[in-house]
Amino acid sequence: MRSPLLPIFLIVLVDVLGFTIVIPLLALYAEKFDATPLIATTLVSVYAVCSLISTPIIGNLSDRYGRKPLLLISQAGTCLGFIVLGISTHLWMVFAGRTIDGITAGNLSTAQAYISDHTPPEKRAQAFGIIGIAFGIGFMFGPGLGGVLGEYGMHVPFLVSAGLSALSMVCTYTILPRELPPQNPEAATGPGGRRPSAFDFATYAEYFRRPGLGSVYVRFFLFTFAFSAFTSGFALFAEQRFQWHAQDTGYLFTYAGFLGIILQGGLIGRLVKKFGEAALGLAGFLACAVGYVLLGFAETVTFLVITATINSFGNGVLRPVLTSQITQKVGRHEQGVALGISGSLSSLAMTMAPPSGGVLLKAHSTLGWALVPAGVALIGLVASLIARYSPRHEGQV
Repeated sequence: MRSPLLPIFLIVLVDVLGFTIVIPLLALYAEKFDATPLIATTLVSVYAVCSLISTPIIGNLSDRYGRKPLLLISQAGTCLGFIVLGISTHLWMVFAGRTIDGITAGNLSTAQAYISDHTPPEKRAQAFGIIGIAFGIGFMFGPGLGGVLGEYGMHVPFLVSAGLSALSMVCTYTILPRELPPQNPEAATGPGGRRPSAFDFATYAEYFRRPGLGSVYVRFFLFTFAFSAFTSGFALFAEQRFQWHAQDTGYLFTYAGFLGIILQGGLIGRLVKKFGEAALGLAGFLACAVGYVLLGFAETVTFLVITATINSFGNGVLRPVLTSQITQKVGRHEQGVALGISGSLSSLAMTMAPPSGGVLLKAHSTLGWALVPAGVALIGLVASLIARYSPRHEGQV
């Protein structure tokens, strides 16, 4: 059987491109239908709530019926969601499009499970790096492309994203290798293992009680909350502060994506080797806190680019470092559950964060909006310091 890595790379790349194309447009698109900044930012929350519930269900169904069929269903939902967004004539249709995409979410987790099924354990970490590269390329080119397409009509990027999702389905159907028989879910190992449901509180409590693991989960939640508050409201912030359009926002996200590729394309490994994950985690939260504070006071484009550079370092460091620490706190056979919990925490943060900033943007308080992620990143920095230097947590960072 041929390797699934190239097909998975192409599938994830096309999916991520479709998603990132709409990043600089979504909130501005909602404003077109007279949505307030608060309502516009909750579009992210609606998707996150749906995916929090649906992704574990899709994952468990893929354990039972195979990865490829469920991946196709998830991609079809994404495609339909983008079509509904592209043809929307009322605000409720915009929310309907995000809901459809959310209740069929699971493209990435199913692709991860496919790799886990078809890759030997000793090659699995390297294989998952393929997904990281696809994400980096997508985030580099997608937002800028979305901004350019938006100049031809706000609905155009959504229809293009729908076309990319359809192309991803074609790739899945035609070039993804035939699957092995479905694994026994209880024997699943690595990041493709089973993800606990949103209401499996006993499993969440068990893992949060693990020595050092609960602390990492808290920091992962704080990182995701700050990042989601920033990404969900930045287009509205830039519109109010700089009178930017979607194209301008897309270019800035493209710059940040370029920095992310440099950082995660090899530099992060050297930094970890030289300074260690704990020190990098501290530096990441510090950079985010400083970057978000400076963002609140940015009055020129040059200053804005400087803040984007600082934030790109912080965000680019924190996700891989915190994810790595989570996997190191559990056995290999538990990594699927452990990373599934981090995914649920990410969805929860994406649900809560956007409205927290949307309230302030509704009041045209751009400084207050920037201080929300700054304050959360600062709490993350304090939590990291406690985890590293408190005798109670010694050796648990």
